[in-house]
Amino acid sequence: MEGVVSRLWSVWLGLLLSITACGPELDSSESLSRQSSALVAAPRVAAGVSHALAVRPDGTVWASGLNVFGALGDGTTVQRASPVRVPGLTFVNAVAAGRNFSVALRADGTVWTWGSNGYGQLGDGTTSSRTTPVQVVGLTSVVSVGAGDSHVVAVRSDGTVWTWGYNGQGQLGSGTLTNRSTPGLVSGLSGVAAVTAGSNHCLALRSDGTLRAWGWNIYGQLGDGSTTDRTLPVTVPGLTQVTTFSGGGYHSLAVTSDGSVWAWGSNSYGQLGTGNFAFSNVPVRLNAKDSTVSVAAGGYHSLAVRSDGTVRAWGQNTWGELGDDTRTVRTSPVAVSGLSGAVSIAAGWGFSLGALGNGTLWAWGTSDVGQRGDGTSGTRVTPTMVSGLSGVSKVAAGASHTLATRSDGSVWAWGANNLGQLGLGHLSNRALATQLPSLNFATGVAAGGTHSVALRSDGTVWTWGGNDTGQLGNGTTVGSSLPAQVAGLGSIIAVAAGYRHTLALRADGTVWAWGYNALGALGDGTNVNRWSPVQVVGLSSVVSVAAGQSHSVALRSDGTVWAWGMNYSGQVGDGSFTHRSVPALVSGLSSAVSVAAGGDSSFAIRSGGTLWAWGENGYTQLGDGTFTNHSVPAQVPGWSGTGVVGAATYHTVAARSDGTLWGWGVNFSGCLGNPATLDNYVPTPSPVVGLSGTTTVAVGEGFTLGLRSDGTLWGFGLNSDGQLGSGYPVHAFVPIRSLLY
Repeated sequence: MEGVVSRLWSVWLGLLLSITACGPELDSSESLSRQSSALVAAPRVAAGVSHALAVRPDGTVWASGLNVFGALGDGTTVQRASPVRVPGLTFVNAVAAGRNFSVALRADGTVWTWGSNGYGQLGDGTTSSRTTPVQVVGLTSVVSVGAGDSHVVAVRSDGTVWTWGYNGQGQLGSGTLTNRSTPGLVSGLSGVAAVTAGSNHCLALRSDGTLRAWGWNIYGQLGDGSTTDRTLPVTVPGLTQVTTFSGGGYHSLAVTSDGSVWAWGSNSYGQLGTGNFAFSNVPVRLNAKDSTVSVAAGGYHSLAVRSDGTVRAWGQNTWGELGDDTRTVRTSPVAVSGLSGAVSIAAGWGFSLGALGNGTLWAWGTSDVGQRGDGTSGTRVTPTMVSGLSGVSKVAAGASHTLATRSDGSVWAWGANNLGQLGLGHLSNRALATQLPSLNFATGVAAGGTHSVALRSDGTVWTWGGNDTGQLGNGTTVGSSLPAQVAGLGSIIAVAAGYRHTLALRADGTVWAWGYNALGALGDGTNVNRWSPVQVVGLSSVVSVAAGQSHSVALRSDGTVWAWGMNYSGQVGDGSFTHRSVPALVSGLSSAVSVAAGGDSSFAIRSGGTLWAWGENGYTQLGDGTFTNHSVPAQVPGWSGTGVVGAATYHTVAARSDGTLWGWGVNFSGCLGNPATLDNYVPTPSPVVGLSGTTTVAVGEGFTLGLRSDGTLWGFGLNSDGQLGSGYPVHAFVPIRSLLY
């Protein structure tokens, strides 16, 4: 397998260099910043001591609870038992809640704060409290924030960590105990992807999957084997491949890539979940193996979301904060009653929050000052929905970025953004789904190598991202970080994107194309790149289109399949290896019902439920058990039943009509969703582990996404640019849930 991996890495390096060459020249520091993946570990709900925050899908922030210092940000100091909107804040990606103050991270990388400021925790250079948001001075390109009792920690896209506020136990990581009211650099720490804060300690996740910690350590909450406070970061020993983590009042939690939960620090109420009340100054693994995907540490209790969307809780339960219909302390995880489909959780002091995939927010525990946000006071021992705070329909995968549309017509994007392919108006990567601010009424999306395409309900096509060969169709070769309409094109019902070319299917059955055409991928009879749409010649009655790296495939209403463009590997399927600049009939294939195209390969499912493949097969991506290229369709053995196929350069994943997922090719970084075959050839269809009910699949270079019938999105494989949407740059060898809601 060593030869396979080295060959793949050489291809990846070439791809990276080709992408970089397409963009504007950058100085070395800016280039490093953009390539280091400005990943966003973005909690959508946050719980302070006595107030709660939530980010709605439209990027606005809502708050409830205690407001004596202005922590709700609504310009008053009036307590609120129902959510109120924080004015003046839009395009927010993440929130964090301190003791009596709040923090918001916007999509442009700026940080905004409000509330109590006695120790300079608002970072505006003063110690004056604020009842409305103010911007933290001198800090940009932030991708993750955390708030403690009276301090804040933030990580920038270049991997550096910055802190401000109270520093009595060294929680600022400055090597001193001096407070500061503006951001300062944490010494000796680099390569950080995400941060969080406990009451008076900090945790940082490095891109290599290890944790660093500093600050108060009286209960062992730093996990370094001591109870000594640390004014500089120390390594948390024994933990690797950490995917998510959380700092609580006096304890810490982490999840590793195998779904295991680890805990350390104070355990006076069983908040470590180890079945006893013994403190630990090093990480200990919980007995239960629950396929956990995220955790939240509260004052004296803990929460965890499992891969099936259910929530587990343990620790103090005096106010019903565990949500299990009791007030009994639990030293081991128990199920939160009646809650499923959770995508984000937050644990405060005596109360808990859970955001579901359908956009609703639920709360349980105490609400003595309205922090639950359900409009009532008193205690709730089971979750109740927070009213007034209200699925994914399509998904597409590019080389290193992902697009999705929701049922409300909004478009969301995440992953690599070096050429603006996320459509957000900037070039910062995103590891969590971010809504495009200027596009709505979308019915479909397509993702090329570094460009993106959206189809609106009015039949217009919108594009953004890289444009070196005219793949945006805007009449130029100038890229764009915001969507723009393709001129002169209407009545479009479907779109597809190759690596550097784009296809559009009109309602009249004609196909239109633009972009890279050196080998005939546009099908207009020439080899000239086109910066505006041209019609594919001689093709009518088309019902579906697909685009590979530099070739195109179309399905006609009579069940015949036609292909054109690059044909080095036989991907046109006409029995030759000759490039075609006009559509050619795929040999021996009839009664087809769907088509797909990978890098240099093509696929079709026939009406009888058989799957056929042709083209490049050097990585077994055709699934026929051989390494032999095919210039005419060959049947994939063992496949039956209709479904959908997604293909990339080196691997293929298909969803059967029964909702199961199957993959073949090279399982590079887990892109086939089966750890038993990691980094090996898989020559015939093999089941993806632990995912059912799949209706749609999208395949990028080294990663895969599956959309389930319940509207949840799951990903596995390469995640270096955040393309899985999980919030952290950790590869996934089995499906993990993308945090899109």
